Amino acid sequence: MTEVLITIEEASTPEKNIKIVHIGGQLDESNIDEKIKEIYALLEANPQNLNLIFDLENLEYMNSKSIGYLTDIYGKITEGGGEMVIAKARQNIADILQVVGLTQLIQSVESTEAAKTALSS
Repeated sequence: MTEVLITIEEASTPEKNIKIVHIGGQLDESNIDEKIKEIYALLEANPQNLNLIFDLENLEYMNSKSIGYLTDIYGKITEGGGEMVIAKARQNIADILQVVGLTQLIQSVESTEAAKTALSS
């Protein structure tokens, strides 16, 4: 199993319920089904008005299944009235997200501060 680390940071403001999901390592067939459960648990605990920032600064690789999960999470977030932003994606990850069209759905920014600003507007 390849190594991946997912941590969730509280970043809420009085106006917005914001969580930052930091993902590092490699998301692939050997770990995605198990690791994604952490994010789905967060969605279940916050079904309405949850705003997620995915900090992908330390993500080295993601497979097509992990892209599918991102798309599903985006759907659940927006269905509940929240928003989702991707921050600090490495060039190879940003390229993949653009090729599959996710950047047309999910805003991608250069920093977590820019992501917080994007959620506020």
